[in-house]
Amino acid sequence: MNELFQTERVTYLKDKMLSEPRYASIEQALIITESYRKNEDKPRIIQRALALKASLENIGISAEPEELIVGNRTAGVRYGVVFPESGSTWVDREFETLPTRPQDKFNVHPEDIDTFRKIIKPYWEGKSLEDVLNKRYGKEIDEIAKVVKINQKDHAQGHICPNCTEWLRLGPAGLEEQARKKLQTCGKDQSDFYESVILVMEGVKKFMVRYYDFIMSMAETEKNEDKRKSMVQVAENCRKLSSHPAETFHEAVQSVWFLFVVLQMESNASSFSPGRLDRHLIPYYEKDIKDGKLTKQDALEIIECMWLKFNEIVYMRNSHGAKYFAGFPIGFNIAVGGQDEEGNDYSNDLSFLFLQAQKHLGLPQPNLSVRLHEGTGDELLHEAVRVVAKGSGMPQFFNDKAVIPSIMELGIEEKDAMDYAVVGCVELTTQGNNLGWSDSAMFNLNKALEVAMTGGTCLLTGEKIAPDFGNLETYETFEQLEAAFQKQIDYFMDKMILACEEVEKAHIDLLPSPFLSASIDECMEKGMDVTAGGAKYNLSGIQMIQVANLADSLAAVKKLVYDEKKVSRKELLDALKNDFEGYEILRTMMLYKVPKYGNDVDWVDAMGTKWADYFKNRLRTFTNYRGGPYHTGMYTVSAHVPMGENVGATPDGRHALEPLADGGMSPVYGRDVTGPTAVLKSVSKLDKTLTTNGGLLNMKFLPEFFQNETGIKKFGSFLRSFVDLEIPHIQFNVVRKEDLIAAKEHPEQYRGLTVRVAGYTAYFTELADELQNEIIARTSYGDI
Repeated sequence: MNELFQTERVTYLKDKMLSEPRYASIEQALIITESYRKNEDKPRIIQRALALKASLENIGISAEPEELIVGNRTAGVRYGVVFPESGSTWVDREFETLPTRPQDKFNVHPEDIDTFRKIIKPYWEGKSLEDVLNKRYGKEIDEIAKVVKINQKDHAQGHICPNCTEWLRLGPAGLEEQARKKLQTCGKDQSDFYESVILVMEGVKKFMVRYYDFIMSMAETEKNEDKRKSMVQVAENCRKLSSHPAETFHEAVQSVWFLFVVLQMESNASSFSPGRLDRHLIPYYEKDIKDGKLTKQDALEIIECMWLKFNEIVYMRNSHGAKYFAGFPIGFNIAVGGQDEEGNDYSNDLSFLFLQAQKHLGLPQPNLSVRLHEGTGDELLHEAVRVVAKGSGMPQFFNDKAVIPSIMELGIEEKDAMDYAVVGCVELTTQGNNLGWSDSAMFNLNKALEVAMTGGTCLLTGEKIAPDFGNLETYETFEQLEAAFQKQIDYFMDKMILACEEVEKAHIDLLPSPFLSASIDECMEKGMDVTAGGAKYNLSGIQMIQVANLADSLAAVKKLVYDEKKVSRKELLDALKNDFEGYEILRTMMLYKVPKYGNDVDWVDAMGTKWADYFKNRLRTFTNYRGGPYHTGMYTVSAHVPMGENVGATPDGRHALEPLADGGMSPVYGRDVTGPTAVLKSVSKLDKTLTTNGGLLNMKFLPEFFQNETGIKKFGSFLRSFVDLEIPHIQFNVVRKEDLIAAKEHPEQYRGLTVRVAGYTAYFTELADELQNEIIARTSYGDI
């Protein structure tokens, strides 16, 4: 692969994309609103289908003459879409501040604000998902918000991997034909579903033909013959795909991209992921290579053009959500490597070409993942490490040895588990048959411990937010404290489950998704929308935030307060209430006189694993609204910053409002003082079934470590230890602290600097100040 290069075409398109200003767009919102006005008497799933069809047929489109892969949900690049079906009240509240808010800014056309308030807002007041949920259950959700963040309240549920191979095999015309046949024999309660699929596929076909017409009109005036021929080929691909399945590699890549553009237009959600794309596309690649129609260089250029398209779609969240999901993590996750159905090592030319594309471009999307197992070959492993060394934060690594058996415990069939993929950041999924609802909620274990210590009172506000089961002064033993902590977990978990059910009900009522359903196994057979339980697997995932701080806090209380009695219970409680002001010596003891998680100290690590196990086991006793199991994850996205802002001072010596540990399984930054191998040993004590919804271990290494092949091979051995220890996930930032500080001070000089935040990569200069500071503070390793 060393002879392959990034073409001038790709360089030009990348520079042009990065220079484009980012705006909020109301165009699709206007189309959706007009469609609903015309179809108010129809069932909701038909209204949704007609709104998507109208958008596909009328939304503004554009294409660059140099592009080999075309399509976007707006004519502008990296535009944030106002999507009234799911939420418009927050847009009304925040429209003017979008250009100036701390995180994920968008420019705004003033006339759009006026149009939004005159046409879109009045129609959708009280009708959007956001408003309906707020009316049905908003008070109850707000009451637990300090401990539990309920997600998907103002946007559709993404976090799903469609059946890409079936899409490639059939295309929109084939799926439409399938739905028409089903409609002829289905029951009355299924007819609306099949009619909705037919409607959206009609729209998709028209959408593809519109790109043919648009590009051909550009080609008519193109004087450069080579460029004109390229444009005609791209146009012909679009026209063919509107009526026939893909046959060539170029067509297949274009087809996959159209699939994800339309999914975004239907739902405006994060984390629709292609899955194991090196498997989906390999038949087309191998056939074209064999027939002499394609070279590796040709294929790489097509792939890199698709990589650029993944970066042209961003997701606009409200200001609160942007804190938790900072840096536009749209979550197009692509997994390479791993095993086949027989357990044999799997990789191919495309696995390496995808790595090469990331090495060349270094962009935040797609979120590239490598599946490792005991039989992974050195060639793929070392090439992946060379890409890590480039500093883009990718690829991240997943461990088949940990993942496959753990997800089978959820009832996943072995053949599906062997073929697992990743959605979004680190969320585990089967391919094409699973609505995993992997971001249902985040549970702040440290806030639950806080109210256990204070008798239900918030340290930050003095407000009573939880039951009073006692406080630090009344607990004569550490076991009594633990008993109260358990009761607080139970109390908030019960309320969380009720809230999650209400969110799912609202999605079923308001956001059925016929296009997505057509690309998920069993929905077409059942005539049932995916939101209503049409998929083969129906899971719901909850994140535990944050086991490292929890372990450190419990260890400090046990050792210094109860075992050694060096700190009185009253003194510690007073110190926490005062954020350690006047208690500096006590804080120093908490920080430095007790071992910390991440240093392979068994009894400290056990403080976290005990409660993670309890949380998982109790959660597994519940069933979600679609009849599937709840399960747990340990990743934060960027929630460790705002969730830390919800927590007062903690017994581990952390000040009030400071971030919690990053990642999900990672130690608190600066406390892992015995090296990266000790971190792996500590993390390995967390049972792999704790992270069936995804786990995240974040580590930072200095670039000097990777300067020669000796370092590359040594790092490969480190990753093989990661596999042996059955840790599910690991990812790396390869960057100097000094470079991050310079980028913060001179952002205009570091526009292209990307870093790993928590399960995803983002442009460092686009992150809010608090998150930048937290990333700078993370521990760096110079050796293993």
